[in-house]
Amino acid sequence: MNQPISKSSLTKGQSDLVDLFQQHPYSRIEALHVRGGEPVFVPPPRVIQKLRMGSDNRLRPEAGLTDFWLKKQMVELLETIETLGNGEIRSIEIAHGLPLLVEIERRAASDAADSDA
Repeated sequence: MNQPISKSSLTKGQSDLVDLFQQHPYSRIEALHVRGGEPVFVPPPRVIQKLRMGSDNRLRPEAGLTDFWLKKQMVELLETIETLGNGEIRSIEIAHGLPLLVEIERRAASDAADSDA
């Protein structure tokens, strides 16, 4: 990541994922499908909302902006999704509207070979 990346430079799927994070700043996203290195929303992922008692649980301020610079964590997640190619992200823990922890389900090479037989 040598250059900053703006939201306006993202694909529709990437932008929709950023929007989801902004709408649910403390949550867990489960079962996010990835096709061709892009997040897909059919079927839609599950969103498990987390409320921090005594804290501000409102949308992130960026949610109302049409464009802004992405933080390092979001860029890293988008790069991870692109590298994944096809598969499923089991869960993404979100804190302050940013990815914190990611669990990825990958298909073993032998599984792909068995299904071709």
